Amino acid sequence: MSSVAFVAVDWGTSSFRAWAVGFDGAVCAHHSDAQGMGSLTPPEFSPVLETALDQIGVGASVPVVACGMVGAAQGWIDVPYMAIDEGLEKLADRAQEAPGTARKVFILPGVKQSVPFNVMRGEETQIAGFLQSQPDFSGVICLPGTHSKWVVVADGQIQYFWTAMTGEMFGLLSSRSVLRHSMAGSGWDQANFEAACSCALAEPEVVAMKIFEIRAEALLTGPAPEAARARLSGLLVGFELAATRKLWDKQPVHLIGAPELMRNYTEALSHVNVVATCNDATALTLGGLSTAAKRLLELTPATLGGGV
Repeated sequence: MSSVAFVAVDWGTSSFRAWAVGFDGAVCAHHSDAQGMGSLTPPEFSPVLETALDQIGVGASVPVVACGMVGAAQGWIDVPYMAIDEGLEKLADRAQEAPGTARKVFILPGVKQSVPFNVMRGEETQIAGFLQSQPDFSGVICLPGTHSKWVVVADGQIQYFWTAMTGEMFGLLSSRSVLRHSMAGSGWDQANFEAACSCALAEPEVVAMKIFEIRAEALLTGPAPEAARARLSGLLVGFELAATRKLWDKQPVHLIGAPELMRNYTEALSHVNVVATCNDATALTLGGLSTAAKRLLELTPATLGGGV
């Protein structure tokens, strides 16, 4: 595949995604699998990358620009966090090159905040992609997921951000706690989600008790497991929204995440009269990585198309 300018890689804790990007800015080929950072040791990253790129026909000389947990302390190499006041346009300047590879592999840093302590790794690249089309944006961006991020942006710069472990709490409670006996592995009940979310928003102090009620009701009346699953999610999302109320109250929110998560957050926010706009997370990831690649690889708009 001779027309590839670079490979964009989003390497998370539980997933690996790679896109071969042509000189016209278009995606030529794509690969994804479940070989995330959490299942690899440092020496295994390079072979996994090379196997994936060989499968989609990318030559050995094509450079790679990667973001996500691949740059964490437990990843391929530990790429130090960048302070938020440096500006996301400096992501490429703080990238580090992975050692011992035949091709150039650049790994972007995450972003850190000292007051209060907070970090993100991967989401900053999506935000950079978002700001490509709205460079002077001021407002709130929410990135729901394992560790949901709420980011306040002014004039195109991150001011501060909060993190809620909503997704991880859901995963632990639904699969590792006593609630696992009451949960379905899939399925959904939207009415139960919305009712639980409204309850948690109105009375966040009762969420811990409401969570146990899911188990008690399952023992006594046996509701559908998918209803229990949706109730747990609704309680946790509502609890998150109650904690972040001062960020989103009376203003629109931009969402960046998986479609099903954005759907649930949009529905939850609509009940408090907040308009949420959903954004394509993959497109924004590619946009952020493409911007970094242009800087790292000295690609010009003439050699790399205006977007991916």
